Amino acid sequence: MGGNPEAGDDGRPRAGDDLGDTRPQGGDSAAAVADAHRREWAFVLAATARVAGDIDLAEECVQDAYVAALDAWSRQGVPRNPGAWLTTAARRRAIDTLRREATLRGKLPLLVEPVPPVAGSSPPAPAPGEDDVIPDDRLRLVFTCCHPALAREAQVALTLRLVCGLTTTEIAQAFLVPEPTMAARVTRAKKKISAARIAYRVPEAAELPDRLDAVLTVVHLLFTTGHTAPSGENVVRGDLVERARDLARMLHSLMPDEREVRGLLALLLLTDARRATRAGAGGRLLLLAEQDRSRWNRDMIAEGTALVPGALRGGCPGRFGVQAAIAALHAEAPSYAETDWRQIVRLYDVLLEVWPSPVVALNRAVALALAEGPETGLAQIQELEADGRLAGYRYLPAAKADLLRRLGRGEEAVQAYRAALALTENGAERDFLGRRIAEAGGRPGPGSASG
Repeated sequence: MGGNPEAGDDGRPRAGDDLGDTRPQGGDSAAAVADAHRREWAFVLAATARVAGDIDLAEECVQDAYVAALDAWSRQGVPRNPGAWLTTAARRRAIDTLRREATLRGKLPLLVEPVPPVAGSSPPAPAPGEDDVIPDDRLRLVFTCCHPALAREAQVALTLRLVCGLTTTEIAQAFLVPEPTMAARVTRAKKKISAARIAYRVPEAAELPDRLDAVLTVVHLLFTTGHTAPSGENVVRGDLVERARDLARMLHSLMPDEREVRGLLALLLLTDARRATRAGAGGRLLLLAEQDRSRWNRDMIAEGTALVPGALRGGCPGRFGVQAAIAALHAEAPSYAETDWRQIVRLYDVLLEVWPSPVVALNRAVALALAEGPETGLAQIQELEADGRLAGYRYLPAAKADLLRRLGRGEEAVQAYRAALALTENGAERDFLGRRIAEAGGRPGPGSASG
């Protein structure tokens, strides 16, 4: 986009701006803005933050750019490169804001003692070699948001909200907390950034390892949210999955010797290799046992499997390396029936030691049921149910219902399926649960796609 071209009062790109081919297209401008928000938000915010030097200002300018796009695109048509249009508009707004602040400071008489300049009051020049440390604006912003001055959960939540564009509802579901709780965490994190004057600054190479676990968590949660979308009619949100996979690849290029980076990339590749088989005709959800393994992406499986040994070598493995090893066992099994469930249970035992999460315990219980029988798995799930930490997590009652169904306890299975249905907003999952309820002799209830 080059330089800092003068912008009009509205900060929007004008005819002749270097945005590539910007001839108007037909189509619904509101839908185009929504699509650009989903696909381009991370790119636009990251590029704008680099100019603004302040994440809060960058977010405000990007939001303004999207509002401007609604008006401009409805009159002029949708540009062929919406991301470039939005980036130019947002960066110009940031530059105009910084210039106005600089002008006010320079011309207004100081009636009080001078105060230090606000961080990000002028576009910061990149430090020598900065681009060589983190070469991608999106990844740079992820590392920046994962600032050690913030609590770990706040780092991850704020990054998912600002950089990845997830809604507060989606982040709350990922953290298994109520939406108001997550909204408060994000607000507190932004206030702390402002109060502590934490500026947009690329961390030095020596600082990256201390932020790595939070960054890996962000990428993993972004992938998880896309792998099974919390809402909507489709099983997968491909834009989120691909964004997470891209970030994992960049991390691996940046830090190839980090075991957990290898583990995360392997996990994402091995899991995403099944994407084409996870839904059947009409978007019908297909469970692992129903998927056509001949259609799994063998190139991705080979690449992911090759990364697993390096993720496990050199001492106690990390959580992403162990999860990658579990995913590799699934990927390499000739069929669902031939899966080495006992080995998977042993790996979950290791994972619980390094990452004592109730979600991991639930996954272990499901694997245990397949290795030793549904009664054994059901007992573990009932313990987790009594524990209460997975209250509101839709896969707990869904897993319980499946084991009850296998045990022939139809009425109890229906109740558990209904509990899962009440917690589920994804259309494909609701349709699946509705069909299970009907098969067990119950009525799906209101809101089910099968009802």
